[in-house]
Amino acid sequence: MTRTRTALTALSLSAGLLAITACQSAPSSSPAPSSSAAAPTSVTCEGQGINPAAQLHHRTETRINAPLSTVWKVQTEVEGWPAWQKAVTSAKRLDQGELKAGSKFEWTTPAPATPTTPATTLNITSTVLGVKTGECVRWSGPAVGQGLGIDEGVHVWTFTEVDGGVLVRTEESWTGAQVEADPATAIKLLGGGLDFWLADLKAAAEARPAQN
Repeated sequence: MTRTRTALTALSLSAGLLAITACQSAPSSSPAPSSSAAAPTSVTCEGQGINPAAQLHHRTETRINAPLSTVWKVQTEVEGWPAWQKAVTSAKRLDQGELKAGSKFEWTTPAPATPTTPATTLNITSTVLGVKTGECVRWSGPAVGQGLGIDEGVHVWTFTEVDGGVLVRTEESWTGAQVEADPATAIKLLGGGLDFWLADLKAAAEARPAQN
Protein backbone atom coordinates (compact mmCIF):
# COMPACT_ATOMS: atom_id res chain seq x y z
CA MET A 1 0.00 0.00 0.00
CA THR A 2 1.38 3.40 -0.95
CA ARG A 3 1.62 6.38 1.40
CA THR A 4 -1.25 7.99 -0.50
CA ARG A 5 -3.54 4.98 -0.13
CA THR A 6 -2.72 4.69 3.58
CA ALA A 7 -3.64 8.33 4.05
CA LEU A 8 -6.89 8.03 2.10
CA THR A 9 -8.01 4.97 4.04
CA ALA A 10 -7.02 6.53 7.33
CA LEU A 11 -9.06 9.62 6.52
CA SER A 12 -12.17 7.48 6.17
CA LEU A 13 -11.76 6.02 9.60
CA SER A 14 -13.09 8.29 12.32
CA ALA A 15 -15.60 6.51 12.72
CA GLY A 16 -13.80 5.60 10.07
CA LEU A 17 -11.62 8.81 9.78
CA LEU A 18 -8.56 10.30 8.39
CA ALA A 19 -5.28 11.77 7.44
CA ILE A 20 -4.77 14.89 5.46
CA THR A 21 -2.60 14.37 2.41
CA ALA A 22 -2.53 15.35 -1.23
CA CYS A 23 -4.54 13.08 -3.48
CA GLN A 24 -3.36 14.40 -6.84
CA SER A 25 -0.72 11.65 -6.94
CA ALA A 26 -3.11 8.76 -6.32
CA PRO A 27 -1.81 5.61 -8.07
CA SER A 28 -3.52 4.34 -11.20
CA SER A 29 -4.32 1.07 -9.43
CA SER A 30 -6.61 2.86 -6.97
CA PRO A 31 -10.25 1.78 -7.15
CA ALA A 32 -12.37 4.19 -9.17
CA PRO A 33 -14.46 6.38 -6.85
CA SER A 34 -18.16 5.57 -6.78
CA SER A 35 -20.39 8.55 -7.38
CA SER A 36 -22.82 9.75 -4.75
CA ALA A 37 -25.26 10.09 -7.62
CA ALA A 38 -25.37 6.29 -7.75
CA ALA A 39 -26.99 6.34 -4.33
CA PRO A 40 -29.92 8.79 -4.69
CA THR A 41 -31.07 8.74 -1.08
CA SER A 42 -29.29 9.30 2.19
CA VAL A 43 -27.99 6.28 4.06
CA THR A 44 -29.80 5.77 7.36
CA CYS A 45 -29.90 3.26 10.19
CA GLU A 46 -33.02 3.12 12.32
CA GLY A 47 -34.10 6.37 10.73
CA GLN A 48 -30.92 8.26 11.55
CA GLY A 49 -28.12 9.32 9.22
CA ILE A 50 -25.04 11.51 9.18
CA ASN A 51 -24.81 14.91 10.84
CA PRO A 52 -27.22 17.00 8.72
CA ALA A 53 -25.36 20.20 9.61
CA ALA A 54 -21.97 18.92 8.45
CA GLN A 55 -20.37 20.76 5.53
CA LEU A 56 -18.31 17.70 4.62
CA HIS A 57 -20.04 14.46 3.66
CA HIS A 58 -19.82 11.76 1.02
CA ARG A 59 -21.94 8.78 0.00
CA THR A 60 -20.99 5.73 -2.05
CA GLU A 61 -21.77 2.03 -2.51
CA THR A 62 -20.53 -1.27 -3.88
CA ARG A 63 -21.81 -4.75 -4.59
CA ILE A 64 -20.09 -7.64 -2.82
CA ASN A 65 -20.40 -11.16 -4.19
CA ALA A 66 -20.64 -12.91 -0.83
CA PRO A 67 -23.43 -13.94 1.56
CA LEU A 68 -24.88 -11.26 3.80
CA SER A 69 -23.79 -13.16 6.91
CA THR A 70 -20.18 -13.08 5.73
CA VAL A 71 -20.16 -9.40 4.81
CA TRP A 72 -21.77 -8.45 8.11
CA LYS A 73 -19.32 -10.55 10.11
CA VAL A 74 -16.26 -9.07 8.40
CA GLN A 75 -17.48 -5.51 8.91
CA THR A 76 -18.70 -5.75 12.49
CA GLU A 77 -15.96 -7.89 14.04
CA VAL A 78 -14.00 -4.76 14.88
CA GLU A 79 -10.99 -6.47 16.42
CA GLY A 80 -10.41 -8.26 13.11
CA TRP A 81 -10.08 -5.04 11.11
CA PRO A 82 -6.24 -4.95 11.15
CA ALA A 83 -6.21 -8.29 9.30
CA TRP A 84 -7.92 -6.86 6.21
CA GLN A 85 -7.55 -3.09 6.48
CA LYS A 86 -3.87 -2.27 6.12
CA ALA A 87 -4.39 1.25 7.47
CA VAL A 88 -5.76 -0.05 10.79
CA THR A 89 -2.85 -0.83 13.10
CA SER A 90 -4.90 -1.78 16.16
CA ALA A 91 -8.54 -2.20 17.14
CA LYS A 92 -10.02 -2.98 20.55
CA ARG A 93 -13.62 -3.42 21.66
CA LEU A 94 -14.44 -1.78 24.98
CA ASP A 95 -17.39 -4.10 25.55
CA GLN A 96 -18.24 -7.67 24.61
CA GLY A 97 -20.69 -9.50 22.38
CA GLU A 98 -22.34 -8.30 19.20
CA LEU A 99 -22.29 -4.60 18.43
CA LYS A 100 -25.19 -2.76 20.03
CA ALA A 101 -26.18 0.83 20.68
CA GLY A 102 -23.67 2.20 23.16
CA SER A 103 -20.85 -0.19 22.19
CA LYS A 104 -17.47 1.51 22.04
CA PHE A 105 -14.22 0.63 20.36
CA GLU A 106 -10.79 2.21 20.09
CA TRP A 107 -8.52 1.97 17.09
CA THR A 108 -5.41 3.51 15.64
CA THR A 109 -4.20 4.34 12.17
CA PRO A 110 -0.99 6.00 10.92
CA ALA A 111 -1.16 9.31 9.11
CA PRO A 112 1.91 10.21 7.02
CA ALA A 113 3.40 13.68 7.03
CA THR A 114 2.02 16.23 4.57
CA PRO A 115 3.09 19.80 3.77
CA THR A 116 0.77 21.07 6.51
CA THR A 117 0.65 18.27 9.10
CA PRO A 118 3.27 16.05 10.75
CA ALA A 119 3.36 12.28 10.60
CA THR A 120 1.30 10.99 13.50
CA THR A 121 -0.84 8.15 14.78
CA LEU A 122 -4.54 8.89 14.97
CA ASN A 123 -6.34 7.58 18.04
CA ILE A 124 -10.02 7.03 17.33
CA THR A 125 -12.79 6.27 19.80
CA SER A 126 -16.06 5.25 18.16
CA THR A 127 -19.46 4.86 19.78
CA VAL A 128 -22.22 2.84 18.12
CA LEU A 129 -25.34 5.00 17.84
CA GLY A 130 -27.60 2.41 16.27
CA VAL A 131 -27.48 -1.07 14.82
CA LYS A 132 -29.87 -3.60 13.29
CA THR A 133 -28.18 -6.96 12.86
CA GLY A 134 -27.62 -7.83 9.24
CA GLU A 135 -29.09 -4.55 8.03
CA CYS A 136 -27.30 -1.44 9.25
CA VAL A 137 -24.90 0.14 11.70
CA ARG A 138 -24.17 3.77 12.59
CA TRP A 139 -21.33 5.07 14.74
CA SER A 140 -19.56 8.32 15.54
CA GLY A 141 -16.41 9.54 17.18
CA PRO A 142 -13.43 11.89 17.14
CA ALA A 143 -9.94 11.19 15.80
CA VAL A 144 -6.99 12.78 17.58
CA GLY A 145 -3.33 12.89 16.61
CA GLN A 146 -0.40 15.26 16.95
CA GLY A 147 -1.28 18.27 14.82
CA LEU A 148 -4.25 16.53 13.22
CA GLY A 149 -7.81 15.88 14.27
CA ILE A 150 -11.47 15.66 13.34
CA ASP A 151 -13.97 16.75 15.96
CA GLU A 152 -16.65 14.28 14.91
CA GLY A 153 -17.15 11.75 12.17
CA VAL A 154 -20.55 10.10 11.76
CA HIS A 155 -20.49 6.95 9.64
CA VAL A 156 -23.54 4.98 8.49
CA TRP A 157 -23.59 1.60 6.73
CA THR A 158 -26.45 -0.42 5.21
CA PHE A 159 -26.39 -3.99 3.89
CA THR A 160 -29.07 -5.19 1.46
CA GLU A 161 -29.29 -8.64 -0.10
CA VAL A 162 -29.43 -8.54 -3.88
CA ASP A 163 -29.29 -11.30 -6.48
CA GLY A 164 -26.02 -13.12 -5.88
CA GLY A 165 -24.63 -10.84 -3.23
CA VAL A 166 -24.97 -7.78 -1.03
CA LEU A 167 -25.32 -4.09 -1.83
CA VAL A 168 -23.30 -2.13 0.73
CA ARG A 169 -24.03 1.58 0.99
CA THR A 170 -22.14 3.97 3.22
CA GLU A 171 -22.22 7.66 4.04
CA GLU A 172 -19.96 9.69 6.31
CA SER A 173 -19.77 13.26 7.56
CA TRP A 174 -16.91 15.17 9.19
CA THR A 175 -16.95 18.27 11.34
CA GLY A 176 -14.04 20.25 12.71
CA ALA A 177 -12.26 23.52 11.98
CA GLN A 178 -9.16 21.82 10.59
CA VAL A 179 -10.90 19.83 7.85
CA GLU A 180 -13.48 22.52 7.18
CA ALA A 181 -10.69 25.00 6.41
CA ASP A 182 -10.00 23.19 3.10
CA PRO A 183 -13.29 21.55 2.10
CA ALA A 184 -12.29 20.70 -1.47
CA THR A 185 -9.31 18.64 -0.34
CA ALA A 186 -11.24 17.13 2.57
CA ILE A 187 -14.04 15.90 0.30
CA LYS A 188 -11.54 14.29 -2.10
CA LEU A 189 -9.91 12.52 0.81
CA LEU A 190 -13.18 11.47 2.40
CA GLY A 191 -14.45 10.03 -0.86
CA GLY A 192 -11.19 8.25 -1.60
CA GLY A 193 -11.04 6.77 1.87
CA LEU A 194 -14.56 5.39 1.64
CA ASP A 195 -13.82 3.83 -1.73
CA PHE A 196 -10.73 2.10 -0.35
CA TRP A 197 -12.66 0.84 2.69
CA LEU A 198 -15.34 -0.64 0.45
CA ALA A 199 -12.71 -2.21 -1.81
CA ASP A 200 -10.98 -3.82 1.17
CA LEU A 201 -14.30 -5.02 2.61
CA LYS A 202 -15.26 -6.52 -0.75
CA ALA A 203 -11.92 -8.31 -1.11
CA ALA A 204 -12.02 -9.67 2.44
CA ALA A 205 -15.64 -10.86 2.30
CA GLU A 206 -15.34 -12.47 -1.12
CA ALA A 207 -12.22 -14.36 -0.02
CA ARG A 208 -13.92 -15.89 3.03
CA PRO A 209 -15.98 -19.07 3.24
CA ALA A 210 -19.67 -18.41 3.84
CA GLN A 211 -20.57 -17.82 7.48
CA ASN A 212 -23.61 -19.45 8.99
